[in-house]
Amino acid sequence: MHGASKIWAAATLTAVAPSLFFWVIWTLTGDYGSRSYLSMSSGSCLGWDIYDQVSPWAYPVKAFPLFSYDGAPLVVLGFAGWCLSVRSGRTGLGRSIGRCVAVVLLVLDLPDFLLPTLDAALGPACTQIWGPPELLSQQFAWRLYDCVPPILVLFAVRAPRRAYTRRGPVVRTAAGVLAVTAVVLLPAASAPPGKVSTERELDCAGFGDGTVKGLSETDKRFLCAVRGYDRPYDSGVEGWDEVSDQDVVAQGHQLCALATRHGGDTGARAVQEAPQASLAGALADLCPAVARARQSEEDRWQAESDAYVAREERACAAHPRHRPKIRPVRQRRATLWTEFWTIEGWEDGYEGNPPDLVKDLVGSGRGALAIWAADEAGSACVTVESYTRRPPLEVRGWDEVVEVGYESPTGSLQLGGGEGPTLKGLTVRGPGSYRVRVHLRGRKLVYQVAYPPDGAVELLVQVFPGTARRPVAYK
Repeated sequence: MHGASKIWAAATLTAVAPSLFFWVIWTLTGDYGSRSYLSMSSGSCLGWDIYDQVSPWAYPVKAFPLFSYDGAPLVVLGFAGWCLSVRSGRTGLGRSIGRCVAVVLLVLDLPDFLLPTLDAALGPACTQIWGPPELLSQQFAWRLYDCVPPILVLFAVRAPRRAYTRRGPVVRTAAGVLAVTAVVLLPAASAPPGKVSTERELDCAGFGDGTVKGLSETDKRFLCAVRGYDRPYDSGVEGWDEVSDQDVVAQGHQLCALATRHGGDTGARAVQEAPQASLAGALADLCPAVARARQSEEDRWQAESDAYVAREERACAAHPRHRPKIRPVRQRRATLWTEFWTIEGWEDGYEGNPPDLVKDLVGSGRGALAIWAADEAGSACVTVESYTRRPPLEVRGWDEVVEVGYESPTGSLQLGGGEGPTLKGLTVRGPGSYRVRVHLRGRKLVYQVAYPPDGAVELLVQVFPGTARRPVAYK
């Protein structure tokens, strides 16, 4: 009896020892010691497939307080049942209780050891799905350790039957220790493994009211990006919202080291295949190598964009200037850009949905104007002329000419695109009724070739007073 009680006590202490160890570490350092990993795989691995099917059912069972601390409360309960059985002379029942406790713990623990072992036997591709090699090695070690308490329980119930000593000091001491352990540790069974800081605690808004300690400013910015705190309506990186700050930062540093070995390129295959690859989007806040690589890429893209814009502007400037039949009040030229087919005309307070186009060229509404300028995205060489009276009609040299009525509520019509300059002062007589005549050439060329030459689209926009509302297509 005394020897078996000692083995029961050893089984309980063995089960609870890891939790006590990590609790001490957390108390001393603030780091619970847990590490979380995300795994990705495009193939099918038998062990992982079984785990994926079983884990949704196993987790609720393991979350039950009786199975917390590697089953220490269950061992205590089994010890109590074994003691009562032996005391009442029902040794067989005591052995059955002990064996049931051991079997339950083994059923819960062995799959976490056997399934990774199965995938490891299938090859490296299946091994990677369980995480980095160091994680897999630790998992094997811990799962083997988890099997020690149930094995000790089996040894305890196989011990030779001895006379029960009701007031034996060993039995009383062991029972007291086990009972106190269960009472003290059970309430903490659901304690979170690490802290997940809020937006205010991390001071993501930059107001200087953060309360988180032990994290650098780069760590905080990285956490803000991962949590989605730094952008409105951003839910953050999927799968990391409940992972502790320390774990997220640790995984970020691991991914940073991997990206640094590849020149800061988060698109490198090794980085993309890493278990924590989903953090790559926020990595620039934490990893200098990634920040430098992205800045270099942005600089290169900006240089290419500037060169393209300059090339288009030179092509537009090379076109002959339009010679009007009568002198306009104003004539202006510009290269205007669009990402949605049209360049827009608007007046303050009347920015809204663009009007429908007449002949797919120009449309107008009260305080709003739209003119086709590109095949979805591109630029147009635009000349705008403002008149106090109707100019003579010009159709020669133009592919399309359409005129529409326009009602100016404020007399401040301006024309512009997504980027580039804004042409203002088109309505020279202030609020009132106007006509807008649009001339176009180059549309056919844009539709015929995938990459039309620079400056292919030319537009002449003439604005003059007029009360007619009916649109007219001259060509």
